[in-house]
Amino acid sequence: MNQKMKVLFITQHFPPEKSANAFRISELAYNLNELDVKPIIFAPHPSFPTRTFERNWKILKLKNSGGIKLFNIWSWQSTSKDPGFVSRMFYYLIFPLHASILTILYFNKFDLIITSNPPIFTAITGLFSKVILNKKWIIDSRDSWIDASIALGFLKEGSLPEKISRKFEKICYSRTDMILATTKELSKNIVNLYQTNKKIVLIPNGADTDFFYPCSVKKKNHILFLGNIGHAQDLKKYILAMKFIVKKHDIKLLIVGDGDTKENLEKFTLSHNLGNIVIFKGLIPRKNVPKVISESLIGIAPMKKLKTLNYMAPVKTYEYMACGVPFVASGIGEVVNLARESGGGIITDDTPEEIAKTINGLLDDHQKLIEMGKAGREYVKQHYDRKNIAFELKKCIEQLS
Repeated sequence: MNQKMKVLFITQHFPPEKSANAFRISELAYNLNELDVKPIIFAPHPSFPTRTFERNWKILKLKNSGGIKLFNIWSWQSTSKDPGFVSRMFYYLIFPLHASILTILYFNKFDLIITSNPPIFTAITGLFSKVILNKKWIIDSRDSWIDASIALGFLKEGSLPEKISRKFEKICYSRTDMILATTKELSKNIVNLYQTNKKIVLIPNGADTDFFYPCSVKKKNHILFLGNIGHAQDLKKYILAMKFIVKKHDIKLLIVGDGDTKENLEKFTLSHNLGNIVIFKGLIPRKNVPKVISESLIGIAPMKKLKTLNYMAPVKTYEYMACGVPFVASGIGEVVNLARESGGGIITDDTPEEIAKTINGLLDDHQKLIEMGKAGREYVKQHYDRKNIAFELKKCIEQLS
């Protein structure tokens, strides 16, 4: 390209928020900025997890984030730890409507728009830019959000909101110029559900292997859960599994992160008299994450075993492996493929007894822990390094320029 292609990202989350979506978009943007692409970010004021940030009532705030222009746009900010349906919808809908207005004012500042979903409503700005402003549009699809919402009880199957959401998503997939999907299973789901003939490109999640690496630290006797403590995670069974694990090993479960279900899980842990074994650390600075992972013996990725979540490969699994730490996961579909292909993970049945059996088996075999850690690190470096992923995205952008 003779001059930098100007790409506008529409994302519901961006640092300083600590979520997989925030880090996916930020790391893609920062790496693209080194590859003759000029990213611009539209995101709401930081508000996730809820009650982590102070409410911000400014309509618009512009700042420089690592050499990239970041526009924080006002949207509803809930004060509830686990917001209800109405509050979530205000948060999800107000942002893309405001962002759409801003695209008119900044019409000449971008050549192409990428909307990252979920939530699906970020596509409002993409559809507006495509139809009204005649801009090229890429949908970055990380999740089958409607299916997940039904499976987790947020949306009723066959309801009017589901029908409207399906119709809107089908329109978007028919009007976009290209679709990005994080996993092969997600690509299949999009084709099967919406019969789209648009090009779908695999742009997976991954890890920055320069940032996430095996730190030279002493191992501690703990198992690690890292990330969002939400409704799709099956942490209760892993917490209960600790009752069986501590019978053989002097070890703790360290839960690092925050989310909608954290308070309920803390109460659940205390109700089972496991407060001295399961430790909730809350959020920690991003710079400390590789060290905390490297200190751990095993990382866990407890996904609920639901067919509608078969496309998920949690970002934490890439980060564990990049730090040379093997993972134990539950779930079906993509995470099973990742564990098998990498050699850095094991899939367990989702009962406390079987989880404990799997983890105890690994803890009993120190050499296997080391071998799995090395295999996982090498696999992520080769296939899922964020810099290489950004280069693939650059090629997609060039195809539409």
